[in-house]
Amino acid sequence: MTDPVFFEPARRYSAGEIAAAVGASLADAALADVEVCGIAAAADSRAGALVYVDDKQNRAHLLRTRAAAVLCRPEAATDVPAGVAALVAGNPRQAFAAAARLIYPQSVRPRAVTGETGISPLAVIVDGARVEPGAVVEAGAVVGAGAAVGSGTVIAPGAVIGPGCQVGRDAFVGPGASVLNALLGNRVVLHGGVRLGQDGFGYVGGASGPEKIPQIGRVVVQDDVEIGANTTIDRGALGDTVIGEGTKIDNLVQIGHNVRIGRWCIIAAQCGISGSVTIGDFAMLGGGVGATDHVNIGAGAQLAARAGVMTDVPAGARWGGAPAQPMRTWLRETVALRSLAKQQAGKVRDDG
Repeated sequence: MTDPVFFEPARRYSAGEIAAAVGASLADAALADVEVCGIAAAADSRAGALVYVDDKQNRAHLLRTRAAAVLCRPEAATDVPAGVAALVAGNPRQAFAAAARLIYPQSVRPRAVTGETGISPLAVIVDGARVEPGAVVEAGAVVGAGAAVGSGTVIAPGAVIGPGCQVGRDAFVGPGASVLNALLGNRVVLHGGVRLGQDGFGYVGGASGPEKIPQIGRVVVQDDVEIGANTTIDRGALGDTVIGEGTKIDNLVQIGHNVRIGRWCIIAAQCGISGSVTIGDFAMLGGGVGATDHVNIGAGAQLAARAGVMTDVPAGARWGGAPAQPMRTWLRETVALRSLAKQQAGKVRDDG
């Protein structure tokens, strides 16, 4: 069986080139010509690789590193072995990410699965659809009547662009994804299995059981948004569901109808956002956060993993717990409960 490598470096880079590209400085200018041919974790360094060290725990790996170059803070540069290029940066992790994008540019943006260019003869382009020159529509993809796909965009195999939908330029719609009742901006990335624009979960009690409330809104996804695999975003009931510019959404997230998410937010996996929630710019939601309907999460707020949001969260606040509350209050309550549990356990032992 072969051992495939899915991402190859664009080329070899010198340590000096990388330092200049990421804003780092070489601790020893004589090592500027050291060649870097890949990246690796500090604990798993290999010949020719670039690694980074950002804390005391990882500094221990420097003593036995086989890497060609190390991105590190100034105080760690003295631990880098002789012959290994030390690239000094204030934020080694951020610099390493920039270096990785330089060395592996194809890993940053998904590519066409089949390698086809233009419109595949096995794709379905319904009469009235508009596909700009330079777009790629791969085998098995469907572009519905009146839909528009911009130049530089890739529609992967099995993806569906519904009637009247618009996908901007330089976007990517992954394998098996569906875009219905939705408008997408430029440079939007939808990973495989994303579902946009299905009807929201809206029902009203009736004599014979729940009766559906028509959902006639849209999903509007602004520029530079990335949405992870198998995430679902419902269309609005009357207005629109909006995902703001630059927001990054992880895999397996559910976003209900009429939700409005601001710009440059981070939403981790398995979050569940109920209908009509508003999330301000630059908010961050940890994995598994749940928010009840109609709450407001302020700009810059941070919610710890598994937080259950039942009330409005002020701008810039840090909350955790279920129900969610200010972080310090939640931590004090957690400590108090543990202390009480230990006391009760000790009492049971003494009584026994």
